[in-house]
Amino acid sequence: MGAGVLGRPFQRRDGTLWCEEVPLEAIAAAVGTPAYVYSANALRERYRALDAALAGVPHRIHYSMKANSSRGLLRVLQAEGCRADVVSGGELFRALRAGFAPEHIIFGGVGKRRDEIVAGLEAGVLLINVESAAELEIVEDEARRLGVRARIAFRVNPEVHVANAHQYIATGSRGHKFGIPWGDVPAVAARALASPHIELAGLDMHVGSQLLSLAPYRDGVERLAELARLLQQQGAPLRFFDAGGGLPARYDAEDAPDLALFAEIIVPVVQSLGLELIVEPGRFVVAESGTLLTRVLYRKPTGGTDFVITDAGMSELLRPSHYDAFHAIESLRPRGGQATVDVVGPICETGDFLARDRQMDDAQPGDVLAVHTTGAYGYVMALTYNTRPRAPEVLVDGSRWAIISRRETLEDLVRLEAETLEWKEA
Repeated sequence: MGAGVLGRPFQRRDGTLWCEEVPLEAIAAAVGTPAYVYSANALRERYRALDAALAGVPHRIHYSMKANSSRGLLRVLQAEGCRADVVSGGELFRALRAGFAPEHIIFGGVGKRRDEIVAGLEAGVLLINVESAAELEIVEDEARRLGVRARIAFRVNPEVHVANAHQYIATGSRGHKFGIPWGDVPAVAARALASPHIELAGLDMHVGSQLLSLAPYRDGVERLAELARLLQQQGAPLRFFDAGGGLPARYDAEDAPDLALFAEIIVPVVQSLGLELIVEPGRFVVAESGTLLTRVLYRKPTGGTDFVITDAGMSELLRPSHYDAFHAIESLRPRGGQATVDVVGPICETGDFLARDRQMDDAQPGDVLAVHTTGAYGYVMALTYNTRPRAPEVLVDGSRWAIISRRETLEDLVRLEAETLEWKEA
């Protein structure tokens, strides 16, 4: 996708791995393993780079909180001027709790419950992204009941060809569950424009995540712009053109995304429409900021496979098992040798692995490994399967660090269970 200048926050110094100005060995010793560690300056760098690339048009960057919704990270981005994109009532709660003003929040999601729609309307979010004609009816009904005018955008499925790393993260092709089908938009828009309880303020798309090329953006933007012009002719008071997210992170040897080309594709189109641009990056902003620290428990050669068994697994990082995803892994302090191994966790599932048939440092029991590019879809997808408490999150900012989410305890895991049962008669 073109060369980039964005740096990597984890660098080797004095024989060991550092995050900014803090040795990761010191964090592992202080908080234990597994643990997630994030670089605050990596977040700032990526936000600023995207903001600068889009300077040619009025724009808003709404960070997609589903990538990582930890409050410590949200506050770093909020201080930069970033806004929020949420896809559930829970994420709306987190965004408000982190200090985002309601008018800085977009509420999306393909399956919003009625109570979640009410929460968005009562909060006064900037936009509710409507994904179906049926959802529009619910939004209109609740806006009427509350005596408010709902400001909405349509999430449109642009029905373009999407090439990315896995079929599960493609969202903008024909037949996907997301968005209003492109050809259905005029009819749904007519319903919205006829309602005194609805303000159709924007159009939105999201073609997918971890895109291998910017071509889907070009195709999607052109199709969304065609709809925007049609709706403007019909009197729609459009204010926003939302190009969604999808900018990739680097998991291996990929180039950084070409932000100049990204802007070249989108900015002229939005300028021609006279609208304000919205983008919703998630993975691009946060993925490379994070690493997962895990300690080697055992080496176990068996059946022709050399297993490195660690104290983190699919419960801490589901992506390898769920998406067959690659994450670079290295020892904090390598011993000097190499081995071809399977890195697996302690979960009672054969699918519990972080890497298979991987040539890497010849790590031995007691060594600490860094599993990279885990700032997105790491902690936020963490499981408590096998009754395993979730790991802590640590934020590094220059030469200082702080725990932003403490390690769960066993008591935390059973806190919601009823001690005695209060039976009710049917």
